[in-house]
Amino acid sequence: MELTTHPFAGLTPDTMLDAIESLGLRPSGSLLALNSYENRVYQIGMEDGPPLVAKFYRPERWSDDQILEEHAFVAELAAREIPVVAALAFDGQTLHRHGDYRFALFPRRGGRTPEFDRSDTLTWMGRFMGRIHALGASEPYRSRPALTIESFGEQPVDWLLANDWLPSELIEVYRGVARQALDGVRRAYERAGALKTLRLHGDCHAGNVLWTDDGPHFVDFDDSRSGPAIQDLWMLLSGERADQSRQLADLMAGYEDFYEFDYRELHLVEALRTLRLIHYSAWLARRWSDPAFPAAFPWFGGQRYWQDRILELREQIALMDEPPLWQC
Repeated sequence: MELTTHPFAGLTPDTMLDAIESLGLRPSGSLLALNSYENRVYQIGMEDGPPLVAKFYRPERWSDDQILEEHAFVAELAAREIPVVAALAFDGQTLHRHGDYRFALFPRRGGRTPEFDRSDTLTWMGRFMGRIHALGASEPYRSRPALTIESFGEQPVDWLLANDWLPSELIEVYRGVARQALDGVRRAYERAGALKTLRLHGDCHAGNVLWTDDGPHFVDFDDSRSGPAIQDLWMLLSGERADQSRQLADLMAGYEDFYEFDYRELHLVEALRTLRLIHYSAWLARRWSDPAFPAAFPWFGGQRYWQDRILELREQIALMDEPPLWQC
């Protein structure tokens, strides 16, 4: 559910600082907005130590149980010395409330963008992804949702069409192309067969991996949900098919040291990409009442935007029927 008014209208600097002080901390008054649209994330200067990162959760997106389940998963990973950034506990609690807002605090972690064009970097990444998935497969999420064709494909398409987000002359074109694309997604899932699902990072693109001389660490598990392992791997691939096949081989060289990969999941790479493209358009539309979105995405919603999305989906329809990238 999304609020129809700006959900962060009351989140002023004073409100944020008061929230931090409510935990017995002494912020210095320094606030630095970090790159986040779904939530509001700030680096908070502290009087008595290094800065902390405060995440103020978008109201009505996740329940308390869903947030705490994600916190618990990340804490499990950290306890096994997997490089993730876990929420800090105060009086035994990681989720806090101040007024209308829920928030969590995290240690600040620096790093640079990984060089995914290097084989050793990808193999290193693969090892840690294998460790994350080994733990993710040990028990299921009970509150957090799963990545499904319905939630990431059918529902977003229906919502966009029902809420008049497309120019009138493109409505039927988009409806038909989206239907074909979702048919292609279903065929891909049928080819893959019954697959195991596990707790995922959920949004493991390069922006959510910070690299240091000690290797990667993974941030922002806010989109964590259940799904097939390949969801956390395909977003690390780029370039032509030959490039992606090589990159996947490098990832697997490290990944399978810790977790066995079901190669039938390769049938889902383009299907999952298609679902992400559909879901992304609906996500932008659903969030449009938040002033941060028109300011950050001024190109969204016009005729050219939807023409490009239709072309994109047509390309995906063809790609989903091609053979998988790479198999042993």
